[in-house]
Amino acid sequence: MAKLDIITLPDPRLKLVSEPVGHVDDEIRRLLDDMLETMYAAPGIGLAAIQVGIPKRIVTIDLSREDEEKAPMCLVDPEILWVSEETNTYQEGCLSVPEHYDDVERPARVKVRYLDRDGKEQIVEADGLLATCLQHEIDHLDGVVFIDHLSRLKRERVQKKFLKQAKFSARSGGWRPSMG
Repeated sequence: MAKLDIITLPDPRLKLVSEPVGHVDDEIRRLLDDMLETMYAAPGIGLAAIQVGIPKRIVTIDLSREDEEKAPMCLVDPEILWVSEETNTYQEGCLSVPEHYDDVERPARVKVRYLDRDGKEQIVEADGLLATCLQHEIDHLDGVVFIDHLSRLKRERVQKKFLKQAKFSARSGGWRPSMG
């Protein structure tokens, strides 16, 4: 396993729509393992492949607490089949938008179809934090970052902050924009 670099705003790859995978093989399982290692090290509860610069429809999630046994979910080609009309609001954060948290309203319950790490089709019905996390990560696969759910004013404020940090880092030799 290898820890991968997490891309952050204003990296334009975060706006890419990820490509379907179609099947699970050893290469995909290695990527899932690397994503889990990266997610745990960050630390985070969810990670989409695009966040490590790979535009494939792959997500890892683990909502277990530090004092609990790890319970990773690996989702390949996840697809939301149904969302409830009822909503919940959670304070969300994102490994690609470090140290920024804000309230986001989303459907309270979802039904998601995906391939597991063995390539078997699964369907999960989720509510609470898992429903929010699934929607957050699947949004990434569609080029949507959680701040896109905020008001225009809040979103622009966050984007401006990260753009300013990137420009400062570039001047000091730290950040280099990457293509692709």
